[in-house]
Amino acid sequence: MSSVVVVGTQWGDEGKGKIVDLLTNYADYVVRFQGGNNAGHTLVVEGKKYVFHIIPSGILYENKKCMIGNGVIIDPGVLLGEIDELLTQGLPVTPERMMISENAHLIMPYHQSLDQAKEAALVQGEKIGTTGRGIGPCYMDKVGRVGIKAGDLLDDSLFRDRLQANIEEKNFLLTKKFNAEPLSFDVIYDAFQEYASKLNPFIGNVSVELDRARKAGQHILFEGAQGTQLDIDHGTYPFVTSSNTIAGNACNGSGFGPAHIDSVIGILKAYTTRVGEGPFPTELFDSVGEKLQKKGGEFGATTGRTRRCGWLDGVVANDAARLNGLTGLAITKLDVLSGHDTLKMATEYELDGHRMSAMPSNIRQAAAVQPVYEEIDGWQEDITGVRDFDDLPVKTKDYVRRIEDFTGVPADIVSVGPDRAETMLLRNPFE
Repeated sequence: MSSVVVVGTQWGDEGKGKIVDLLTNYADYVVRFQGGNNAGHTLVVEGKKYVFHIIPSGILYENKKCMIGNGVIIDPGVLLGEIDELLTQGLPVTPERMMISENAHLIMPYHQSLDQAKEAALVQGEKIGTTGRGIGPCYMDKVGRVGIKAGDLLDDSLFRDRLQANIEEKNFLLTKKFNAEPLSFDVIYDAFQEYASKLNPFIGNVSVELDRARKAGQHILFEGAQGTQLDIDHGTYPFVTSSNTIAGNACNGSGFGPAHIDSVIGILKAYTTRVGEGPFPTELFDSVGEKLQKKGGEFGATTGRTRRCGWLDGVVANDAARLNGLTGLAITKLDVLSGHDTLKMATEYELDGHRMSAMPSNIRQAAAVQPVYEEIDGWQEDITGVRDFDDLPVKTKDYVRRIEDFTGVPADIVSVGPDRAETMLLRNPFE
């Protein structure tokens, strides 16, 4: 029995979905433990593209069980849309294949309205770059102890009472503070009655199920969303998401004991990208950045927004190694770097004559630091057809080894293309 956590090491979009899909082959359970439909995991299997926002990536395997943990916040409409889409592709999602934690909170229509109204009210320069999907307001209600949980759908009286109390408060904020239209209790209640009829068979105690699986010797894979620098506590606050994205939350977000985690794999894109606002020390504003964006197809899976691109940030990578306790790296999109004579990696930051080896917590300092680069020889060869690490160009292998040396974390997986087959598993964390 092994329990493996997969997390992003940068600002998200590192290719977690593909790596989770690869490792799912060796797992019995796949668990999503945080975030909501503001995250998107893209998989390409035999040339076919799949994008998941809530359902764990392991759903493509018919003999695996997918779990949506209590740390995930769920938009029922989006979830049911994903279920319907999979059904049209011949992949029915049944309660035997997926469980939703009874303690997972629900994104309500008023969360989305408040999210969008608040962002619209901010002046340029103060905007967070939210996706407007209600993520932040939902987590605020959860912490404020007024949230509505998936398990509440099983008790109509409880659901009705909580919805009524929330509607009154949220409509006051919408109309009085943001000058927006109020929402109808009846419309929301009727919609969620329909959601409940479809989702109730999926709702259960994920913590108990995972404990049974562990005791039975099953392999469990925990799937994180977003990336380390988007963590609400440890990221570039306030330009972060509303949940803890680091590996420690795999336990909090699923009800799984921390002593039972065996390894943590950090997904590291071979260069760095970021979507939305916030500091990005290695961002490139030249033809190199444009080349990375175009060749890497850097558009957000959730928002469609163009991703900002830059050289590999070793400071960010080291932050991730420390915060997550990484035992292995999965280096993705290595193929995108082909065609560069020289590559760069930031090894430190400099600000006012002082060197920094970690991302500063002061957001203004984080925005002002200058990267201190180390130059590394690039390569010209197309490596997308390579299936054995030893067959990679020498300079490509040197780049991987330099990342390993700098972070102190071995590369367990190397990806040279978007398809499932374009991946080299150097060490299997489940073995």
